[in-house]
Amino acid sequence: MTNLLELESDEIDYDPNNLLDTLIKQLHLKNDAALSRALEVAPPVISKIRHRRLPVGASLLIRMHEISDLSIKDLRALMGDRRAKFRISDKQFKPKADGTD
Repeated sequence: MTNLLELESDEIDYDPNNLLDTLIKQLHLKNDAALSRALEVAPPVISKIRHRRLPVGASLLIRMHEISDLSIKDLRALMGDRRAKFRISDKQFKPKADGTD
C-alpha cells in the first residue's frame, strides 16, 4: 500500500467516501450497513458522511482506528485531511464585548 502521508497535496482531495470504501474493503464488509454495525453507529450517520452533510468526528475517527488498526494519521490521509495540527480558536472562549450572551 502506498504511504498516504507522502503523496503530494494536489494528489488527494477531501473525500470521505475514500475513507469509508477503504474501511469496507479492509474489514471485508459487504456495504455501508455492515460498516455502521462495525462502527456501532446508526446507518444514517454513514449516509450523511458520504453525502458530506456530516463531518467525520473525533470519536468516530477513534472508533475507526480501533476496528481497523490504521493510525489516525492514515485515516485522516484517506479522507484527504492533511492538516498537521488541530487548533481551537481562542475567540471561542472569550465573552462577547457587548455584554449579551
